[in-house]
Amino acid sequence: MAGGLLPGSSSGGGGKLRRSTAPMSEINVTPLVDVMLVLLIIFMVAAPLLTTGVEVELPETEAEALSEEVEPITISIAADGSIFVQQTEVAYDDLVEHLSAIADAGYNNQIYVRGDKNVAYDDVAKVLGRLQRAGFTNFGLVHG
Repeated sequence: MAGGLLPGSSSGGGGKLRRSTAPMSEINVTPLVDVMLVLLIIFMVAAPLLTTGVEVELPETEAEALSEEVEPITISIAADGSIFVQQTEVAYDDLVEHLSAIADAGYNNQIYVRGDKNVAYDDVAKVLGRLQRAGFTNFGLVHG
């Protein structure tokens, strides 16, 4: 094979060179489809097993149902900058003291903060800072 001849070419020099076929540029998706169908069947069988639980008939008791319905505390900031905890107006400087008293009373649920659309973002951020200083970390902003 000296002289750079390709396999299948004649050694006489007068023959034509055979061209090799171009590389295949398409992906064979059949194995991928097979794997996906197997995974689909596995998930179709496993999903109902994960969602069903054990049926238990609970006994009747005289105990009252536990009520987890605690009214969330709402802090509202009016357009003029006045701050209200629920319906009670609280001065900005007294806000930490007021909220600390609420925390000491055992309230640890989420607090909602509402701000008028004309209130500066800085005022809302300051109220959030006061909330955090009073020991509350579970608060959310309410819009609408």
